[in-house]
Amino acid sequence: MKNKPIVHFGISRFINEQTIGGVILIFTTIVALFWSNSSYYESYHSLWHDYKVGFVWGDIDIIGSLHHWINDGLMAIFFFTVGLEIKREVMGGELNSIKKASLPISAAIGGMVIPAVLYSIVAIKYPEYINGWGIPMATDIAFALGLMAMFGKRVNINLKIFLTALAIADDLGAVLVIAFFYTDTIVFTELITASIFLGVLIIANLSGVRRTLFYALVGFAGVWVAFMLSGVHATIAGVLIALTIPARTKIDEDNYISSLCDLADNFKKEPPTGDNLLSKEQVHILSDVEKLNDRAHTPLQKLEHALHPIITFFILPVFALSNAGVHIEGSIIDMLIHPISIGIILGLLIGKFAGISLFSHLVVKFKLATLPDSLTWNQIYGVAFLAGIGFTMSMFISDLAFDLAEYKQIAKVGIMAASFLSALVGMIWLAVSLPKKK
Repeated sequence: MKNKPIVHFGISRFINEQTIGGVILIFTTIVALFWSNSSYYESYHSLWHDYKVGFVWGDIDIIGSLHHWINDGLMAIFFFTVGLEIKREVMGGELNSIKKASLPISAAIGGMVIPAVLYSIVAIKYPEYINGWGIPMATDIAFALGLMAMFGKRVNINLKIFLTALAIADDLGAVLVIAFFYTDTIVFTELITASIFLGVLIIANLSGVRRTLFYALVGFAGVWVAFMLSGVHATIAGVLIALTIPARTKIDEDNYISSLCDLADNFKKEPPTGDNLLSKEQVHILSDVEKLNDRAHTPLQKLEHALHPIITFFILPVFALSNAGVHIEGSIIDMLIHPISIGIILGLLIGKFAGISLFSHLVVKFKLATLPDSLTWNQIYGVAFLAGIGFTMSMFISDLAFDLAEYKQIAKVGIMAASFLSALVGMIWLAVSLPKKK
């Protein structure tokens, strides 16, 4: 029988975590906004930008602010998890066949291309603003799923899966955009060093090395540090390391079940000790069960399973707390009618909807994909609006797109306005189009 992963990172568990994470993100965003616009603004700015931490080792000198470490360090772990998700979906999820992948991938492409075009049209006359074209391309899956969860059982699981697959494909697009378009100076010797360490990880994978600690040490000390020094954003290292993580089991399903049954029978045959302690034989059997379970796991799914709560409940909220605190100076109306804001709002609110809807219709019309069971086009339109919630990824790209703090501030105001409007329209649309609760 063909090897199949025994451990399945269930879509329901993933969606539930993202849903709760969306609520936490909303809360931390509100805290950041209040904190950064209160009389304690100086403490907010000082906490993230004035305290320097890091390490020096020989010629390697990596010291930065907390904000820098969150965006280049913690977010590298976030992108590592994104890489694991992409690999899992391609190998055995919603992106593992052309027929299943066509609809969400096409929707994601449309949801990236059209927003970028709309932003570029607005900013074409302003060369200093044009670099922000990548900002409205992203979707924040945690926010989107968090809001969708408010409809409870009215939401078909296929609609959640469509949004999840779309957002994962969207994340892959964002990673490529960051790698190719938001990297200024490249130190090729460091990239060569990173490539050598990546080669070590690939060889280890092919050789059957399954220890996650090995991949963590080589990935951090080799690939990530080299990327930090190369000029290419370190988050790309997270994705590349993830793609080297083994996704195979050491035992197939039939052998696993047979061996587990034998161990269970042996455990049952052992006479009870008469107290709460186990006999030596029982302890040995349980140890064998743990070893068997380890052989039935894929390192990729074990890591993804372990990291998702950390990403959802710690890394993304900390990112939101440190990045969403836009200190409003001057007229917010002036910021909203600024070309950067207008381009972002048009891109996220109109571009996402138009791109996802249009490209979805095209692949279904030309029979390259089919609409998932029990879904209607009106529900797809609602998801297309929710996909305009760009928050986390858009904030991240805005920091890469602009050097001037003023432009970053305007961009973040535009992102929050666009995300709020997209959420509002999407929720109203789904409220009308989803089946009524029985």
